Amino acid sequence: MPEISRFFGIVIRMYFDDHQPPHFHAFYGGAEAQFRITPIGLMDGELPPRALAMVVEWGSLHEAELLENWRRLHADEPPARIAPLE
Repeated sequence: MPEISRFFGIVIRMYFDDHQPPHFHAFYGGAEAQFRITPIGLMDGELPPRALAMVVEWGSLHEAELLENWRRLHADEPPARIAPLE
């Protein structure tokens, strides 16, 4: 599962040829959550409140890039790195 971004201890990854709807995975400590890309929102799992808020903010800022990575991964192409939240 390629890592596409990392910030404040949060790791963002996407799987090759993952199931619909377009989404990404966020890992923080021992927690994991899946986030829908459009509109950004929690699909499954849980993160601490502060990490959850940062992932939602980051996802909102990078929606187009996330969708492009989803397309790339489903075309067996490597994803592009996405800038971290600062």
